[in-house]
Amino acid sequence: MNTYTKKERNMYLIGLMGQNVIYNIIATGMVFYFQSVIFIPAIAISVIMGVARIWDAINDPMMGTIVDRTRTKWGKCRPYLFFVPGIVMVTTFLTFVNGQYSASNSPKTNAIIIGWAAVSYILWGMTYTAGDIPIWGITSLMTESEKDRAGILSLARIVAGIAGALILLTIVPISQSVGAVFTANGMSQSKGLQWGFIVVCGVITVIGSLMFQCAAFAKERVEQPSDEHKGFIDNIKIMWACKPFRRILISGILKAPLQLLLGIAMTLMSYYYGDNGGDGQSYMLYMAILGGAMYGSQFVAMGFVPKLCEKFEKRTVYNVSTAIGVIPFTAIFIIYLIDGTGLYKTHWLIFTAIMFAFAGAGIGASTVMQSILIADCVDFDEHRTGYRPDGIFFSGQSFITKLGAGLSSFIQGIVFAIVGFSGDAVAACNEALASSPASDFLFATAPEFEAYRFGMFFLISIPTAVSCIIAVLPMLKYEITNKKHKEIMADLGVRRKH
Repeated sequence: MNTYTKKERNMYLIGLMGQNVIYNIIATGMVFYFQSVIFIPAIAISVIMGVARIWDAINDPMMGTIVDRTRTKWGKCRPYLFFVPGIVMVTTFLTFVNGQYSASNSPKTNAIIIGWAAVSYILWGMTYTAGDIPIWGITSLMTESEKDRAGILSLARIVAGIAGALILLTIVPISQSVGAVFTANGMSQSKGLQWGFIVVCGVITVIGSLMFQCAAFAKERVEQPSDEHKGFIDNIKIMWACKPFRRILISGILKAPLQLLLGIAMTLMSYYYGDNGGDGQSYMLYMAILGGAMYGSQFVAMGFVPKLCEKFEKRTVYNVSTAIGVIPFTAIFIIYLIDGTGLYKTHWLIFTAIMFAFAGAGIGASTVMQSILIADCVDFDEHRTGYRPDGIFFSGQSFITKLGAGLSSFIQGIVFAIVGFSGDAVAACNEALASSPASDFLFATAPEFEAYRFGMFFLISIPTAVSCIIAVLPMLKYEITNKKHKEIMADLGVRRKH
């Protein structure tokens, strides 16, 4: 069987880790940075995310079309992995170079700050897509073995999760520590924190970009069945005409609120679970416990996915792992209603960690399954039409990921605007917490922060629980059974030999 070498696999995984380090800087850090560091109003953040996602609906399939039309001696996905990482490095850095909204009394300056945030974020999304589609699309071209493909995709999702966990656990406390150095040298607290983020995110981005480029060592082995070039509109029609892929796309969009966990995690940990001493110890302890529970269970579940796919229908594995999240997310909101000012206490912390572990296992398995099912759809459509749409189908995955991040940020912005956790209010909240260093868990217990607390716990529980249920509905009648996919691969093997 024509498949990848161990060295190729390892270099690909290093590249994927670098790419996901960069992605999570933006996915987990950008909304926090916009809201709590440079104090852009929540409603403005929602508009920025909404506009970005509208553009993604055009840009992502367009990039998928470009990838599918690419024919070089290196393949159709691999060429982009040589040069795109450097471009992503530049655009990532540019998103953090901005003014502070709360420090300006000029409407013109505020408009420039919001405009720069919007343009730089949209530009980042475009360049990220140019690397994301090829790095995932190449997985269906590296091997002709169904088992090896499931293996590389499972490892890929584990590596992506590790990258996410590393950024989630470290970026805020490290940025705060570096920011404290700038503050000690005469900067204001807010300006020092901003420069802490710029320096830390800049260094991590450079390292991530260098790692990202390692993915170019992966080779494409699956021969393209045709030199036919499809246009943008044709590829959109291909995406929608493939019924199994359409189901995955709709299900992925319905799961968008799950990304609220990434968007809210830093804010929730920094304010609710962080003490006011400023040393970051409380933040790190609680993040290690809760984040470790979620990500640890994710990695375990991801590792079991290939075995589960051998014993059960892939559709069943996807649906069960998606639906299971409704239990822990609902439970978290219930305990908040019971004791909203005391969830940092040991017994609630243990319960929350167990729920996060439960949720993490479901998220981990369903995420791997999404990539496996998309790769199966590529085979399905090649068998059906004679045209292999790796780029356009994996552009769907890129679109799902970014739409999820955008919709979750939009929902977050609306809820935070309703409860008043926005702009100058966030700046005032930061000053209040900083001026009370002896009052541990002030945000968790003080009555004046009740609306903010409710907004945060609502966001990580109710929308996510609902999404876990409705996302299953399109997949109940998913057409590509395990038996059917094996028949497709056997037939494609015969075709390729001729």
